[in-house]
Amino acid sequence: MYMTQTSHLPDPVDQPEFYQTIPTKRLLAWVVDVVLIGILTAIVVPFTLFLGLLFLPFLYATLSFFYRWISLSRSSATPGMQLMAIHFRDTRGAGLDSGTALFHTLGYFVSVAVFPLQLISILMILMSERHQSLTDMVLGTTALNR
Repeated sequence: MYMTQTSHLPDPVDQPEFYQTIPTKRLLAWVVDVVLIGILTAIVVPFTLFLGLLFLPFLYATLSFFYRWISLSRSSATPGMQLMAIHFRDTRGAGLDSGTALFHTLGYFVSVAVFPLQLISILMILMSERHQSLTDMVLGTTALNR
C-alpha cells in the first residue's frame, strides 16, 4: 500500500478505493447508530422506573456518548460503521485509542450542538479529498473502507 509523505494513510489519488462512497456510508452508519441508540434508550427507560422519560434527551445523549466512545475505543468503528464496512484510522494508520476515541466523540457532540460547526463538518466530508469531518481534520483521523 502506497502512503503519502505526510501520513501513513492511503493516498486518495493513488488509492481512491479506500475513500469511495465514504460520505454515503458515514450517513447510513449514522442512521443505523441513531436507531440502535434509540433502541438502547428504550431498553434502559424501564430500568429507571420510567423516570428516564422525564430526562429522555439527557439519557439519550449520555447513552449515545458512551456508545460512540466505547465502540470507537474497541474497534475504531461504531456498530453502524462496522455494518457499512468503514473504520477510523489516525495519521499513523492505526486504529483509535481510547483517548482519541474520547476526543472524537467530544468533537462530534460539539459539532452536533453547534449547528454551524455541523454544517461545516458535513461540507468537509462531502468536499475534502479524504472525506474528513471537522473533528477528523482536528484530530488527524479519517474514515476508510475496510
